[in-house]
Amino acid sequence: MQEDSNPTKEYLFEYISKSKKIPELISKQRFSEIIEEIIANCYDKILTFGKKEETVSTLATGLLHYLLTNSMLPSQRKVKYSGIDIDIVIPDLKTLQNDPKKSLIIYIPKTYNIKTIQDKMEEFKKIQPETQNIWIVLGEHMDTKHRCYVLEKQNSSFSEIIFDIAQFVNIAGDNKFKILRV
Repeated sequence: MQEDSNPTKEYLFEYISKSKKIPELISKQRFSEIIEEIIANCYDKILTFGKKEETVSTLATGLLHYLLTNSMLPSQRKVKYSGIDIDIVIPDLKTLQNDPKKSLIIYIPKTYNIKTIQDKMEEFKKIQPETQNIWIVLGEHMDTKHRCYVLEKQNSSFSEIIFDIAQFVNIAGDNKFKILRV
């Protein structure tokens, strides 16, 4: 199944492909700097492609997919488990099913409606009883009981997410996944 074209994704990956700096940062595992570089140079433009919550969500998703692949952190994206759609599960659904303590769910909503977000978080609790292992990525600050990363032009906490995922995998996961130096 081929995905529909998306101007945010297209712009993001075009920017990455033309950058001389990003491959250098990848080789040095400087993932926070990559995120900061992309936000500084792409954020304003992607906001012109549609509603903020949708474009920022797409930017966060695209960036995470790209960085998880390049960091070689184990993950599965856009999967369904017990009828629940999951944006990203780390390391995989099998681990979530067998040992939730070693599994992480990352939710990237395309809405800022707090009721919708809370309902989805309650849904996740049915498949991930370790609520501290349910993280959320938003385009603006909101009160939430879960670990939250915010992707904004200024004061973005999103730039730390790959480091935190690697740290989670290194602590909760098997030693064979100790890839990033954290």
